[in-house]
Amino acid sequence: MEEISMSENHTILGGKVHIYRRPNSPRWQCASYLGGKNRRTTTKEDSLSKAKEFAEDWYLQLRGKLRDGDLKSGKMFREAAKLYLREFDIITQGQRSPTYARGQHARTNGHLIPFFGNMVLPEITAGRVNEYRIQRLEQSRALRGKPPAHNTMHQEIVTLRQIFKTALRHGWIDHLPDLSEPYRSSPKISHRAWFSPEEYKQLYEATRKRALDPKQPRFRWEAEQLHDYVLFSANTGLRPDEALRLQFRDVTVVEDEGSGQTILEIEVRGKRGVGFCKSTAGAVHPFERLKARLRPDGGPGRSGSRTASMANGEWHEPGPTDLLFPKWPRDLFNAILGEEKLRIDRDGRPRTAYSLRHTYICLRLLEGADIYQIAKNCRTSVEMIEKYYAAHLKTRLDASAINIMRPRPKKKAVSRKGPGRVEALRLAEEA
Repeated sequence: MEEISMSENHTILGGKVHIYRRPNSPRWQCASYLGGKNRRTTTKEDSLSKAKEFAEDWYLQLRGKLRDGDLKSGKMFREAAKLYLREFDIITQGQRSPTYARGQHARTNGHLIPFFGNMVLPEITAGRVNEYRIQRLEQSRALRGKPPAHNTMHQEIVTLRQIFKTALRHGWIDHLPDLSEPYRSSPKISHRAWFSPEEYKQLYEATRKRALDPKQPRFRWEAEQLHDYVLFSANTGLRPDEALRLQFRDVTVVEDEGSGQTILEIEVRGKRGVGFCKSTAGAVHPFERLKARLRPDGGPGRSGSRTASMANGEWHEPGPTDLLFPKWPRDLFNAILGEEKLRIDRDGRPRTAYSLRHTYICLRLLEGADIYQIAKNCRTSVEMIEKYYAAHLKTRLDASAINIMRPRPKKKAVSRKGPGRVEALRLAEEA
């Protein structure tokens, strides 16, 4: 309790309730130790006599709640949330992106603490969590005219679960509350947007045509880079961020002993750290064109921009530490997709650069490649491929194993007494 002068501190009910006033405040506060915890509130009264009446009623109400088991005791949610953010910042330093860390702070301080902050942890049940979901939906509709995205709500519940796990580790609670979303069926598992063999051929023929005959000559270099990017990505399965980090020294042209083909061996740096990838033979020619193609000097900025270097004729051969794809021409890629009516798939999912990776995985499965080897080469898991890629490919179904039929037993000799009821039904079905 705060240090205050004796003239501003009074007790009632035999010293069980303290009534005090903070410096520079006209309002009286009241406090009491009950149920193993210090409890306090404001009387909102300037008069001492009225404050004493309020404090007495407040204390008797607390005693009634304690007797009925409605008075919860324990750590406040606000304390658990602050401890979680402190531990998260220290333990994950350098391991999680700054954007993700900022998101954790924003979700905790912007939404979770304002709703749960003054509740004790045992008081937060599955019903209270559902009340939080409802409040967020109503507030978002009132402010923005639409509910928050499902992924936004999912991230907030994930952060809430992490706060409860922090409290559980410190012994502040003995179990986690049920945070599952009620009234919702299991979400549909849909395959990732990809290009079928016919659509993939349509795409690379369109990018080749744009590279040979760009609409504006000054965009020829970007069009040529885009064409090689499409072929390179669809024959290696690299993630877009992995492809944009790739340097020429990370790629080697080799003769593969197992297949007898000329392929690329790639040292990949990306989402899963450092890994390795072996391409198909279709990636070799795009890589050789990238290696032989002159590129403009300069980088971002007006004075030394790549566009200015192209206009002034400042070109150089790529070196070992140069990036294969120093720029991702997203606008040109989307423009070509729009012209070819390939922007979205038949289920309404938009196609992006990631769709080229999905295309690589699906085409390999269509050719009968081993799913475990594909998972290793793409630095992912067999479970992910089975869940999001293999489930919708008809070549993964074996008709000979599905349409197997058990041989019919030979007919038995009919006794003189005639067939029984069951045997007569069977003979009628066969007839």
